[in-house]
Amino acid sequence: MSVSELPLDQVRTLLAVVDEGTFDAAAAALHVTPPAVSQRVKALERRTGRVLLTRTKPVRPTESGQAVVRFARQVAQLERDTRASLGMSEEDEPFLLPVAVNADSLATWFLPALSRVPEDEGICFELHREDEFHTLELLREGVVMAAVTSSSVAVAGCTVRRLGTMRYLPVAAPRFAERHLGTWPEVPLREVLPDAPAMFFDRRETFQDDFVRRLTDGRRAASARRHYVPTSDGFVDAITAGLGWGMVPEEQAEPRLRAGSLIRLDPDRDSRVPLFWQQWRLDSPALAVTAEAVLSAASQSLGP
Repeated sequence: MSVSELPLDQVRTLLAVVDEGTFDAAAAALHVTPPAVSQRVKALERRTGRVLLTRTKPVRPTESGQAVVRFARQVAQLERDTRASLGMSEEDEPFLLPVAVNADSLATWFLPALSRVPEDEGICFELHREDEFHTLELLREGVVMAAVTSSSVAVAGCTVRRLGTMRYLPVAAPRFAERHLGTWPEVPLREVLPDAPAMFFDRRETFQDDFVRRLTDGRRAASARRHYVPTSDGFVDAITAGLGWGMVPEEQAEPRLRAGSLIRLDPDRDSRVPLFWQQWRLDSPALAVTAEAVLSAASQSLGP
């Protein structure tokens, strides 16, 4: 065997360790002993001359390890497609397709998109929820094979296609506006909104800060009085309950605006996030049929 070759049993073992999170769990999944798993990983690291895993809990691939993990997933997908084309697949053999998607897409248009994938394709989806500004990290690490992302710059080895634009509206509950926005709308929103309690998805999210900066020409950000609710539906429910104001996807806001449980704070301003579909550059029927379903649904649900 050439030193430059990557033994597939070692590559598959590395992937199992990354997916399962520990050497013991990978050993159980592969039906071998933990020492055997450790030996295979160490042998692969000696062969590549690089450290491939950080021995944490759960383990994480290093930058070099990410390249091997991507290779391992691609090999697994090619093997599955080849078996299927030769009629060698088990009839009920599922294929697990890991995809990274942002919470707002997951709560609105993305699940209906996946329902368009024919069941006879035998595809099972493993969804990783991550902010649209950070889903590329999962794609780059080889954790997922495709991602909904805000970046139009393709990850190495991936293709990118435009999905559309998610539109976010600044909204609040009527009783929240009465309590925290004073005599608005007689008083300009830019004078009262920066001091009002705000809702945030998590500590990385910046929609509310960005909106207030635009409103005040960069002089202010959202209030330091902040609530964090890390689910898309819970975020909207919290705003409707009057805990704070926030930027809500139009698809989630519209029914509540019509019902009067939310009001729009500024009819002339919103925030728009372009979304893209990035996937491995791999001739795979499973990826192709999933991409077709996602792109079709996005064209009907997202703005241009």
